[in-house]
Amino acid sequence: MIEIQIKLPLRYGDAEIRRAIFHTLPTLQSGELHAYTLRAITPDTSQKPIASYKAKAILDVDAVRETGLLKMKKVVRAYHEPVLLLPEVTKKPSMRPVIVGFGPAGIFCALTLAKAGLRPLVLERGKAVDARAADVRRFMEEGLLDPDSNIQFGEGGAGAFSDGKLKYGTLTPEVYTVLCEFVEAGAPRSILEQKAPHIGTDNLPDAVKKLREKIISFGGEIRFETTLKDIIFESGRVSALRIEEGGEEQILACDTLFLATGHSARELFYMLEEKGVALEARPFGMGVRIEHKQSAINRQIYGDVEEGILPPATYHLVTHLKNGRSVYNFCMCPGGTVVMASSLVGGVVTNGMSNYQRDGENANSALLVSLFPEDFEGDRPTRGIAFQEEIERRAFVLAGGNYRAPAIRLGDFMHGAEPTFSGTVLPTYHGGIALTSLDELFPSFITTSLKEAILDFDKHQSGFYDEDAILTAPETRSTSPVRIVRGENGISTSHGGLYPTGEGAGYSGGILSSATDGIKQAILYLNTLK
Repeated sequence: MIEIQIKLPLRYGDAEIRRAIFHTLPTLQSGELHAYTLRAITPDTSQKPIASYKAKAILDVDAVRETGLLKMKKVVRAYHEPVLLLPEVTKKPSMRPVIVGFGPAGIFCALTLAKAGLRPLVLERGKAVDARAADVRRFMEEGLLDPDSNIQFGEGGAGAFSDGKLKYGTLTPEVYTVLCEFVEAGAPRSILEQKAPHIGTDNLPDAVKKLREKIISFGGEIRFETTLKDIIFESGRVSALRIEEGGEEQILACDTLFLATGHSARELFYMLEEKGVALEARPFGMGVRIEHKQSAINRQIYGDVEEGILPPATYHLVTHLKNGRSVYNFCMCPGGTVVMASSLVGGVVTNGMSNYQRDGENANSALLVSLFPEDFEGDRPTRGIAFQEEIERRAFVLAGGNYRAPAIRLGDFMHGAEPTFSGTVLPTYHGGIALTSLDELFPSFITTSLKEAILDFDKHQSGFYDEDAILTAPETRSTSPVRIVRGENGISTSHGGLYPTGEGAGYSGGILSSATDGIKQAILYLNTLK
């Protein structure tokens, strides 16, 4: 198999692809092309005028005389499908491994261990995804929050109610495995053909259920509505867990524990701190969700391109301010909505989501200011969590309760004016908004940084500073403010048998990186059983 890169018109089919293949490989005869596979395609809007826009594509080509074609080194290279090889287990453990948390890291950690024949046990405090979805709908419609079943907790983790972004840099065996597993579980095959693929909120729940079924088929077990209350250590290593299930507590023997809880499991971090587990505070981001009309973002990125010829536009913006902070956009959801992402009773949290078609009227993205451990008093590694909780509770009070969110027009925010509402950009936050000055919510270094960054973003993306854009706050859960320290062997540096895993442990950010970290942690454990 060989790999080539080609350029295609924005509207293309088989004829255009074949024409580009023979143009790129002029020595290839028409009867020598057996097959091709479109592996990645990205709109290229870097060239002006707009009429010259092309799509950049990577193709896997099966043809005769491939050895000869490989001599064209500038346009052709050999392609080998990245294969994930699991270590062969020769020593069966005395106890099956336990995974706490069934988000992307926990799912793929469990799947890897199950494929190796270790029959992992998964404990998840939330509900299975269908029951969880019902709780999320009730929260959005009635403001009734279940602290254990919401957008943060339950089967699939926080990623199950997001855009389902799977952006990656290098197509490693772990990345390719995750993409293929999602496709096999019913996700759109297009995620294998995009450099920045997304599954969509509407497709993720079914895919998650099928991944669960696959784990079970390999001998794994998943217990929902089961909460880890305590980890019992003996001689510096995991020996048992105290769990709560159905309102009753029990002790579960355990010597290998993968903590894949996600960054919202705050009680867990406080418990680990009390236990003396090695933790460290780490930088994180905090800010707002900004909403523009998706049509406006399309014009900012593409210009006046015929509607529908290009996918809904996304943007990636970052600036480094003189005050030493960075401001950046995160989790951009084209054609999406701002969602109620609280898990703290009496606290407001926002996040973004969009369906596979990304056909909503608004685009939304987090605008985050970088925060550092030294911003907070004391030396506790969990001090960033305490600050998150403070802001979430303050937002709840400022917006008048019932999980409404503080919001303001961008123009009023930038001018320090009394909050008003023009109606040009309609907010999509499900629980309703309360017009509020964000200066009452955030410390001044956050609001000042946001204002400076927005002006800079507008220089790079003209029109970003739209006075009718809506800012909804707060976005507090972008990443974990604490890390559970682990060594190169994947194990906690302070306690044996403890494998910190995924985003909550401080080693990933997003669905794909969390899933691949779950795989890597599982493999590190399997290597001890060779």
